[in-house]
Amino acid sequence: MSAPPILETRDLTVKFGGHIAVNSVSLQVEPFSVKSIIGPNGAGKTTLFNLISGQLKPTGGRVFFKATDITGLGPAQRTELGIGRSFQLTNIFPRLTVLENVRLALQARARIGLVFWRSYRSYPELEEKAYYLLEQVLLHERWSDEASTLTHGEQRKLEIAILLALEPEVLLLDEPTAGMSIEEVPAILEIIQEIKAARDRTILLVEHKFDMIMTLSDRIAVLKAGMLICDDVPEAVAQNEEVQRAYLGGGVGHD
Repeated sequence: MSAPPILETRDLTVKFGGHIAVNSVSLQVEPFSVKSIIGPNGAGKTTLFNLISGQLKPTGGRVFFKATDITGLGPAQRTELGIGRSFQLTNIFPRLTVLENVRLALQARARIGLVFWRSYRSYPELEEKAYYLLEQVLLHERWSDEASTLTHGEQRKLEIAILLALEPEVLLLDEPTAGMSIEEVPAILEIIQEIKAARDRTILLVEHKFDMIMTLSDRIAVLKAGMLICDDVPEAVAQNEEVQRAYLGGGVGHD
């Protein structure tokens, strides 16, 4: 028997005026899996992410985390529970070093406030863990550089390290390769593959690079015009005629 879902939506709906952006979407995310959400332009992918992470309140339907209804909780409360949203919850401090950015996230997780008169050397265990996280995202060689000097792709890596520092059980990654050069994409793919291989976190991913989705995903959910039209293993999704029609009619990209 399969494990109960760690994350679930039931008939999740949001309306903006007369427009239904997400229309009665019910999906389940298995623990320690990678589930991807794809769809043509305007499909509702990022809006669905905003509903799951708490940035938007639904017009109808519910969100569950480990069988607990979290629909009424805000983003900070969901982060406390173990749901981390990339590139929305985290900010890079451009004038701090790469290591300091991650250490601050570790301090926040440990509920250690930012004490300006205390040297960072007062937190050697956090420094060590921050460096380890930078190794995970292939940024350890840049640990002492100002974050402002990082390339766009490196900043995305740093954001993932900051997210990992918050120790979420579920990572919501919203187009982690957006705006990257072709040369930078493989590094992000490698990082996500490493997180998946560790089998201690669950990933929900929005991404428009279809080859990347096929490589990473255990299951793929496909949205079209705010509705879930397919939720299956990658091979079945690739062969699904309705999915093919949706992409032929709209192309892949942002909402």
